[in-house]
Amino acid sequence: MSKRRIKKVAIIGSGIMGSGIACHFANIGVDVLLLDIVPRELNDKEKAKGLTLEDKVVRNRLVNDALTASLKSKPAPIYSQAFASRITTGNLEDDIAKVADVDWIMEVVVERLDIKKIVFEKLEKYRTPGTLITSNTSGIPIKFMNEGRSEDFQKHFCGTHFFNPARYLKLFEIIPGPNTDASVLDFLNEYGEKFLGKTSVVAKDTPAFIGNRVGIFSIQSLFHAVKDLDLTIEEVDKLSGPVIGRPKSATFRTVDVVGLDTLVHVANGIRENCPNDERLALFELPDFIHTMMENKWLGSKTGQGFYKKNVSADGKKEILSLDLNTLEYRSAKRAKFATLELTKTIDKVVDRFKVLVKGKDKAGEFYRKSFTALFAYVSNRIPEISDELYKIDDAMKAGFGWEHGPFQIWDAIGVEKGIELMKAEGLEPSTWVNDMVASGNTSFYSVKEGSSFFYDIPSKKQTKIPGQDSFIILDNIRKTTEVFKNSGVVVEDLGDGILNLEFQSKMNTIGGDVLAGLNKAIDLAEKDFAGLVVGNQAANFSVGANIGMIFMMAAEQEYDELNMAIKYFQDSMMRMRYSSIPTISAPHGMALGGGCELSLHADKVVAAAETYMGLVEFGVGVIPGGGGSKEMALRAQDLFHKGDVQLNVLQEHFLTIAMAKVSTSAYEAFDLNLLQKGKDVVVVNKDRQIAVAKQHAILMANSGYTQPVKRDDILVLGKQALGMFLVGTDAMEDSHYISEHDMKIANKLAYVMAGGDLSEPTRVTEQYLLDLEREAFLSLCTERKTLERIQHMLTKGKPLRN
Repeated sequence: MSKRRIKKVAIIGSGIMGSGIACHFANIGVDVLLLDIVPRELNDKEKAKGLTLEDKVVRNRLVNDALTASLKSKPAPIYSQAFASRITTGNLEDDIAKVADVDWIMEVVVERLDIKKIVFEKLEKYRTPGTLITSNTSGIPIKFMNEGRSEDFQKHFCGTHFFNPARYLKLFEIIPGPNTDASVLDFLNEYGEKFLGKTSVVAKDTPAFIGNRVGIFSIQSLFHAVKDLDLTIEEVDKLSGPVIGRPKSATFRTVDVVGLDTLVHVANGIRENCPNDERLALFELPDFIHTMMENKWLGSKTGQGFYKKNVSADGKKEILSLDLNTLEYRSAKRAKFATLELTKTIDKVVDRFKVLVKGKDKAGEFYRKSFTALFAYVSNRIPEISDELYKIDDAMKAGFGWEHGPFQIWDAIGVEKGIELMKAEGLEPSTWVNDMVASGNTSFYSVKEGSSFFYDIPSKKQTKIPGQDSFIILDNIRKTTEVFKNSGVVVEDLGDGILNLEFQSKMNTIGGDVLAGLNKAIDLAEKDFAGLVVGNQAANFSVGANIGMIFMMAAEQEYDELNMAIKYFQDSMMRMRYSSIPTISAPHGMALGGGCELSLHADKVVAAAETYMGLVEFGVGVIPGGGGSKEMALRAQDLFHKGDVQLNVLQEHFLTIAMAKVSTSAYEAFDLNLLQKGKDVVVVNKDRQIAVAKQHAILMANSGYTQPVKRDDILVLGKQALGMFLVGTDAMEDSHYISEHDMKIANKLAYVMAGGDLSEPTRVTEQYLLDLEREAFLSLCTERKTLERIQHMLTKGKPLRN
């Protein structure tokens, strides 16, 4: 790693991308200088206040308004609103000299070469030699932008292309100019991955680089296929969404969100600048796109695109769909295909592709045409846009949210089968693919000794993908390092004395098999190992306890069995806390309900920055029953000594549960006291998370970890707190803010967190609180309205308010 350090950056241009990038640098602790142009005229508010164009508030209006709008946008561009204080705003006339003090200058202005060159000319007057300077261009050639600049500027200049939104999309394309120093590329490659949490991909200086070149081809291909196969937009979105590991927004909803004009701009750029592209005709826009552009049906930004929100005369809301034959909006049509029905029992997306391309209906034809077109196209882009095939897959996964890249999908179908399907469609792969098969290589990827390898075209052999030594990829090690397995978990040996418990249940829900696996993993670790990590690399850590099991027991009135199940859950959580080896939880994505409770009881949490954590049991009519209610009472009392009014602290923790608050990032989980400062840590790059968790487990074990002593000193406030809570819930119900059943749930939680109706503040044990928690949970499971809520959640996937 270079000795270069990034303490401060300057972002030039505060539009959606500029402000988003500024926020993400603030997310990782970097000071940001955000600059934009000075307004040329006053607005009405400024005139009314008697301001002039010389007033600072006017001169910084554009940048301040843009940043404010960004900070208010959803999803939030920043991990915590407090981090916005790391961003200083200014303008390109009064504050441009301040770029002399930064470590990295990034241009994010409008996509016009002439304007960018003017900006770079101004910046070079103040830039300190050796400072990184990059452009966030999405397609303008780097070689044109650095023309006329100094040698030092050109050595430190390249493209650094973030995808929007900068916080959430992981692709970070690095595009060298003709004179970019290799050390600059190496630094940015590592910085993007390690600090920004991105998938860094060094691309060639070709139109639209890698991500947009392939992504726009894929969308354009579907634009043409929709008419050729006589499909509706709903059908295409059904076929090109989660069923093949793509985002829920699929194709047409994604275009609506991004903006049709943005897509058209990039597609036109490719068509105009890639005359030798063998599929150039596909970048010609279909007639329906021209009509939509003329009508300004650009998507969300103009209120209508391929979809349109409509409110009928009787106030009913409806999403209308565009009929591409009539170009009129109509009610949405349900999409259903026999081929998709065949995949319903196939949980892993990668195992569906073979089935999908064999389909006998229109869906099967769609997949054969779209996949073969994609395979042929990406094979022909090597070496034009990349020398290595894995970079194309990385770009599509990180930039477009695909679960599998084109070459990975081709591998899943079978390389030779893919070639056969291509020929049936009148297509041919690039020569190197045929050479690969002829040489005996039958796949683009392989796994050896826990590492991923790719087919390297020049050497004609499988080569290790660089940069993965800092990762632990569970898919690569599972088969060779497994020490225990049941229907709910796999326990793997991570090496160096550390085990990993990986959930394998549907959506990683926590039921009896998972809890049995957790207890077994702790047994194994205590006997023969030094520590335990609980982590996985699925989309979400865990969405919570298996509420289906709870519903069945409650509906059948099997209360003794339910009591035993809840106690087993509680005991398992306490085992996490009071074992003789360090336990590390590694949550990411959704860590809800029981998934949150497990993390609350670990010795340390190594959370991914994108962790959405909360105790959400109120939504199904119960309180947290796996130690979560107890733990929030305990964590509240641990703050009593800090000077805040005890009742206020307890009330904040009560409301975290009662309002089913979910953090929008790991950093926000600290504010909710679901993560604890000084104990728990955050990892920005999720790919590093298991490896970092393992290192913390080793450190704790080597530091002489000792089994904690069980707590018997928890101060509960009794009737003093209970009275406050009951008055509050009664007032909320009287004012119709909550239902009668909500009040009943809240009162049960109040009883637990107050420690019961004790006459005075008293020191109690954790088990005392756990018994209160379990009793309250069970009593709520006897309520008809609770069963209705659980059933509604199971069938509809969202809470019922009753």
